[in-house]
Amino acid sequence: MSTLTSREFNQDTGRAKKEALSGPVYITDRGKPSHVLLSYEEYKAMTEKKATIGELLSMDGVEDIEFTPG
Repeated sequence: MSTLTSREFNQDTGRAKKEALSGPVYITDRGKPSHVLLSYEEYKAMTEKKATIGELLSMDGVEDIEFTPG
């Protein structure tokens, strides 16, 4: 996790982009968090659609999966 002020971000966007490859970069404005910079891969992983339980149960071959409730 990295934190930059908005001034630091404006003066060195290359640094912010490089740090975002390792995790979220929090950008502050007047000492308060205002934005978060993420790599595209991290953003995509956060926003891609997750399958619903109904979709998972309707998959081909699901009846062959052994399941023992815990």
